[in-house]
Amino acid sequence: MAENFIVSARKYRPDNWDTVVGQKSITATLQNAIATNQIAQSYLFCGPRGVGKTSCARIFARAVNEAMNDSGIDLSFNIFELDAASNNSVDDIRSIVDSVRIPPQQGRFKVYIIDEVHMLSSAAFNAFLKTLEEPPAHAIFILATTEKHKIIPTILSRCQIFDFNRIKVKDMTEHLASIASREGITAEMDALHVIAQKADGAMRDALSIFDQVVAFCGRNLTYQLVIQNLNVLDYDYYFKLTDAVLQEDISAALLLFDEVLNKGFDAHHFITGIGSHFRNLLVCKDPETIKLLEVSDNVANRYQQQGAAADLRLLIQGLDFINECDIQYRGSKHPRLLVELTLMRLCSIPYNNREGEKKKFKLIPFRGGERQLSVSNTSAAKPSGVISTAPKPTPISSPAPATVVTSSSVSKEPVTLGKKSLLGMSKDSVSIKTLTRKSNEDTEKAVANEAAAKEVADREYSLSEIQNAWNSFVEHRLQNNMQVKMALKVAVLELKSGSLLRVAFPSETQQIYFNDCRADLGDFMRNEFGIKGLDFELDLQRQTEVKLSTRTDKEKFDAMRAKNPSVDLLRQTFQLRVD
Repeated sequence: MAENFIVSARKYRPDNWDTVVGQKSITATLQNAIATNQIAQSYLFCGPRGVGKTSCARIFARAVNEAMNDSGIDLSFNIFELDAASNNSVDDIRSIVDSVRIPPQQGRFKVYIIDEVHMLSSAAFNAFLKTLEEPPAHAIFILATTEKHKIIPTILSRCQIFDFNRIKVKDMTEHLASIASREGITAEMDALHVIAQKADGAMRDALSIFDQVVAFCGRNLTYQLVIQNLNVLDYDYYFKLTDAVLQEDISAALLLFDEVLNKGFDAHHFITGIGSHFRNLLVCKDPETIKLLEVSDNVANRYQQQGAAADLRLLIQGLDFINECDIQYRGSKHPRLLVELTLMRLCSIPYNNREGEKKKFKLIPFRGGERQLSVSNTSAAKPSGVISTAPKPTPISSPAPATVVTSSSVSKEPVTLGKKSLLGMSKDSVSIKTLTRKSNEDTEKAVANEAAAKEVADREYSLSEIQNAWNSFVEHRLQNNMQVKMALKVAVLELKSGSLLRVAFPSETQQIYFNDCRADLGDFMRNEFGIKGLDFELDLQRQTEVKLSTRTDKEKFDAMRAKNPSVDLLRQTFQLRVD
């Protein structure tokens, strides 16, 4: 008859201090307490599931009696366990309180382990409080819980609290490799690493997953079989997607996403996986943060290679897009389109950065206090409310200080200016006369540029000319940004002078949208339509509407007649009254 199978979570449950994984500081503290006979009468072990709280409680309960016992007698009957999840009434606690009064027949301590102690009722906590506050010398209480915040403060204040950590992926992978070796199972480290990541810091979960994949794969655990069984998306998809982003290949990114969906993976899981991938690429940019990368060595090498090829701005802006998609996914009525739009935006980042490589990036206020990366012209700031698209005139450089050359100095070492030789026979040598002529030419060129800039600034443009340039920018440059496009469409343009354009918006939010693209608009008007000396004056349209509403009927009619004289002819024909 075949031997009964024992699950790994029970078979390899820690039974001594050396087999506890990932809790070195806690086990060392408890061992020292026993060695120095500084044993408290109540402990609280708290932390996530499957990290060794109950196992450490049992090991400590057994060790504290073994240290005080010289007879070699098994004192495990001095250990009492209570599951508070199913025994949470006052009567259950009273049975413990009654048994605490009786000293142990063998050994020194009676140890009471109460698991999931946060499940006790309020009445049970109150019944237990007095005993916990003044227990007999032979009693030790070990409370274990996954939700420390549910335990009343009066209980917490009477316990030594030990916070158990999530087990690190590296420690869990090494422990799984040790178990696989003892079981005679061949396992790839990448496969064990996937199991450790799937367990999310819980060793019990990792051992359960290990049994599952062994049942599927047999005695040879490979990376491909493990991700197939656990329905985990392969790293290769994220590396391929990042390559498509770097190559600005939108088609490849969309086809890759379609392949992921056809394999049955969730789109939200895919977008969060991209976020984790970009985060890993980001931490690879600095040798000091590479330790934050929790992947196998093989995958870590691939991350370092791709991270070196990815621009820092691309990763940061990409993470912003991915986070925005993650937040909006739950409320989206078309989640696939949302993810596809995010992929398009990711593939467009390198192009946008290349277009703006001669511009300066800065943070501007956006939507009620948030801030986003924007491109602004490097020209000097205009006064508040007025934005200029005129090019900054070239400053007039001052002539270089004169250098005196005497006849005696000609025969000596040549005089140098910077890295150029003024005297001598080298090809790059420059005479003082040539230097002076060049300085004068630079000065004349600067004066000419300044005069040209002034001439451009004095030129006046018609409203129709500006409106055509405005409409062309909205239709051709803002196709992928509907919010900014709609904001500029509803703007009201009024030419106050030949070079000052008043732009009125219904709300301050639309003004912010305009600020986001004002530098691009200015460049477009200069390069495409030759409009170079135009200033923008921003205003809120609603303020103008309020002023209009305060006019009298006659004032309104006069304004209409000024714009269209035919209105007065209409009034005379039908004998209409103005007031």
